[in-house]
Amino acid sequence: MQDLVLNAQWFLAEATTHAAEAGGEHGGGHGGHATLSFMGLMIYTFAIAGLIMILMAFAKKGLKDRVFKGRLLQYFEQLHGFVENLCVGIIGGHGRKYMPMIYTLWLMIFVSNLVALAFPSSPTADLSFNLGIALLAIGYVQWEGMKANGVFGHWKHFAGPKLPIALIPITLMIFVIELISEVMKNVSLSLRLFGNIDGGHQAATAMNELGKESNLFLVKYLPFGAFLMPIKMLTCVVQALIFCLLFCVYLSLVTHHDHDDHADHAHGEEGGANAHPATT
Repeated sequence: MQDLVLNAQWFLAEATTHAAEAGGEHGGGHGGHATLSFMGLMIYTFAIAGLIMILMAFAKKGLKDRVFKGRLLQYFEQLHGFVENLCVGIIGGHGRKYMPMIYTLWLMIFVSNLVALAFPSSPTADLSFNLGIALLAIGYVQWEGMKANGVFGHWKHFAGPKLPIALIPITLMIFVIELISEVMKNVSLSLRLFGNIDGGHQAATAMNELGKESNLFLVKYLPFGAFLMPIKMLTCVVQALIFCLLFCVYLSLVTHHDHDDHADHAHGEEGGANAHPATT
């Protein structure tokens, strides 16, 4: 286990060094903050994914017990309950089937945010990574919407309510605006996450630079950026929560109609069955 941790640290150090060199060559460094190259981003991403799988493998050892005694397994149990409540509370009863997707997004974003606290960069501090997971999330929403409402029915809802033929220009205008709004969801999800995580690096670097300009020895080497650690830790949780919460909201908007119709039909049949004996 110790060798594994040392190898992971070496890989991340190599990624950071490579990123710093690339940033220096292309002018991408800003105040000591390294912009990740493609190879550096891949190293960070696979290292974090590997760390998550290792933690889950260790947590899995206590699943056979009647009572979960392992501390790590108890943490994952709490996370499972949290994600389940998030899905069911926002999407509805059918939201449980989306738990694996949301669970994966939460772990990847949250752990990447934590890595940003201890290393010069992380995947969520890179705009391309955030845009990638935003495209994945919004693309998944469109897929689920087409499965629930049909291809035509899904894209039809972007045109708004049915209007008379004379108001076709308004319908087309609504359709275009809704499409632009759907595309902008990718921008808002990615920029929000990138701005908060990368902004934390930039703020900490700027505060450390202010301390270096002092003539006092103790103040000169005091890491002022460390005072931002409580806020940055809170940001790690909040940004992962916001991303997953909005993902749940988007899923609920395109899937709840289909499931509400089924639920109403089932309740109607049940009510009719219960009322029938009373009339006889």
